[in-house]
Amino acid sequence: MAERLQDAYKKILGDNFLPVMKVTFETSEGYVQILRYEKVGWDIAGEVKGLRYGENPGQEAALYKLVNGNLVLGDVETILSGRYLASDIELLQSGKHPGKTNITDTDNALNILRYFANVPAVSIMKHNNPCGVAIATGNDSLTDVYQKANLADRIAAFGGTIALNRPVDKATAEAIAQNYAEVVVAPEFEEGVMNIFEAKKNLRVMRIRNMERLQEYVGVPVLDFKSLIDGGLVIQTSYVPKATTLEDIKSLPLGYHETKTKGNFKIARTPTEQEYKDMWFGWLVESGITSNSVIYVKDGVTVGIGTGEQDRVGVAKIAKAKAYEKLRDRLVFEETGKSHDVVSAAARKGEDIENTKAADLADIIMNADKRTDEARGGLIGSCMVSDAFFPFRDGIDVGLEEGVRSVIQPGGSERDYEVIEACNEAKATMVFTGQRSFKH
Repeated sequence: MAERLQDAYKKILGDNFLPVMKVTFETSEGYVQILRYEKVGWDIAGEVKGLRYGENPGQEAALYKLVNGNLVLGDVETILSGRYLASDIELLQSGKHPGKTNITDTDNALNILRYFANVPAVSIMKHNNPCGVAIATGNDSLTDVYQKANLADRIAAFGGTIALNRPVDKATAEAIAQNYAEVVVAPEFEEGVMNIFEAKKNLRVMRIRNMERLQEYVGVPVLDFKSLIDGGLVIQTSYVPKATTLEDIKSLPLGYHETKTKGNFKIARTPTEQEYKDMWFGWLVESGITSNSVIYVKDGVTVGIGTGEQDRVGVAKIAKAKAYEKLRDRLVFEETGKSHDVVSAAARKGEDIENTKAADLADIIMNADKRTDEARGGLIGSCMVSDAFFPFRDGIDVGLEEGVRSVIQPGGSERDYEVIEACNEAKATMVFTGQRSFKH
């Protein structure tokens, strides 16, 4: 059975999708608007091939790029031919050609990176969610930014998609090559970089030249298509954040709530400059995360990411637990080059690892656990970001009790006053965006 399952992952399906697809919208007066798509393929060993398979082996898939159309639907206007991003990837190296998840991970990485065009930024994706996102602060190099994103959750980053918004240099390529990734995507690769990546035979290296124009895609809505069980479609315009710049975030109102019976409630403390920067970074990263979600960020790096939960207090706790787990692992890895779990298991069994004695391994684990608890998982002074309002104060209390000092969230709950009180009690600050950021 195990062999058959492994073979399933190696199977390349036949492609039964047609080379051209048209989507037609017709008004009651008979006015027709047409979107024309062409199927995308790559030259793999002299043969043109499309997507390897869909979300799972056994699901056929195809990638289409929009090549022409005249659709004007409210705020949505058809993107003119040639303004491609994830639908027009150049495959520079590929031991295997891409599957559906490689494309969607790349696309969602671009969804996040487009807001950070003015600074080097890296988003590492796994299953259409980021596991680590970082932007340059101070004099950070691209390598520094990659290392921050990777160490934010290096375990989840294993086998992920690494998207960088700057040309990859040799130092960054060497850092990437120390780990296992499925995809590296960037606007360009400097001389000598491909020689480094060639040693990773199954690494897919993708170039998207239009990434240099990512900022042009800020605020541009497109149509999202969702297929239903019966083949029906739900179509919506894509999410567009209203606040996309630091100045936008600074103009947002401090948390305020007026009630008939309890009076007026207002956040007492104005955010600092650094808190505003983390709010800006966190709110835009949040736009690329599956809901319900709560994340913690600090100094331009994600600290803990909670995704896809049904209740807000639960996802706040998950993001907190991940922050502790990832910091604990990072501290052990930086000292031993091994994961916390591996070192902990060896210490319990009394086994040495290479030249490190079991007793020393136990000390390393104990020290990492102590430092993590003292730093509260790196959450002290962090910013808490929520894609929708907190229906009760229990969700926000999860972060505040760990040392969160700033919060950005939509607001709008009947109990906003409780959340404001919680922040004021903790001497934390909070702004309301007035806009929900769900992503499903």
